[in-house]
Amino acid sequence: MNLNEDRYARFRLVREMLETPGIVARFDPAAVQAFVPALREARGLFLTGEGSSRLFPAKRAMADALRRGLRFPVLSETCTQALEYDLSPFAVFAASNSGKTREVVRLFQHLRDRGHEARFALTVFADSPLAGLAASSLILGCGPEQAVAATKSVVEQALVYDALLRALDGASMDGLPELASVMEKVLSAPVPPAVLEPLAAAPTVYFVGRNDGVAEELTLKTYETTRKKALFLEGTFALHGIEEIMDAPEALVLIEPFEAEEATFHRRFVQELGLPVVAVASRDTAFPTLRVPPSSGYAPYLQLAAGWAILVELGITLGLDLDHPRRARKIGNEYTEARA
Repeated sequence: MNLNEDRYARFRLVREMLETPGIVARFDPAAVQAFVPALREARGLFLTGEGSSRLFPAKRAMADALRRGLRFPVLSETCTQALEYDLSPFAVFAASNSGKTREVVRLFQHLRDRGHEARFALTVFADSPLAGLAASSLILGCGPEQAVAATKSVVEQALVYDALLRALDGASMDGLPELASVMEKVLSAPVPPAVLEPLAAAPTVYFVGRNDGVAEELTLKTYETTRKKALFLEGTFALHGIEEIMDAPEALVLIEPFEAEEATFHRRFVQELGLPVVAVASRDTAFPTLRVPPSSGYAPYLQLAAGWAILVELGITLGLDLDHPRRARKIGNEYTEARA
């Protein structure tokens, strides 16, 4: 996608996606240092939010903490379920671009009323209800989003959590300008017809990948931008029963498939069931593949960008208004004083 062609430029969603590399390049990891002392006093980090503000930012952080071997639990849950938990040992971060998400506001009212001091917010609006309830807030630099589907805010939220974990681990966050440059190339690269065409014909798209937020976030974006049914299948869950109800022309999208199980996926779904399977990967696979450059430290960001590129092309191919879903709203469940 690029802004030199009207079929892309007329959509706010595309413009906001293409703003994302600049946000990555300008991100200052030092902005999180004010929160580090509170994290060091806590016995864990709890990351929450609703929808896109939780899926990729929080789950990428959880997976990264485990890969790093941090001796510091990083957990996540939706805000309403979190009301049932004892969060007193945790530093709680809540992300909401608008700062008006009802569930997030309700959780922070609950924490405030119980004297939980380590409650922090990521939002664009310093005067939002969430910011007013937080002990301290980090005001995101991405600015407001106009399209319903969140994009640039999701990546900046993820960068904040990324920087926090690296600070706790004593690691630097280098290479952001390089990441921004590569991300821009991923977003503007053409999507092969062999990847796009099976998805255009599919009534349901199954996203298969790690529980790091990438495939799950792309599942949500599929609803909002293509109006197709979609389902996230974690890890190798697709090999453990759900194939019973799958039928062509339903399609699978594998995000950086596990090499050890690639042949099994090909046999089970392509050869036996006749389902189209495509991949987003840093290597060639047994399936039609949208290649992304390898990245040891930032691979999920590039995988997400590649998924965005696929979904934009898919939505345009289907003749849809990418900015305005029929039912989904920018703030899915908005806080108002009357409903508090």
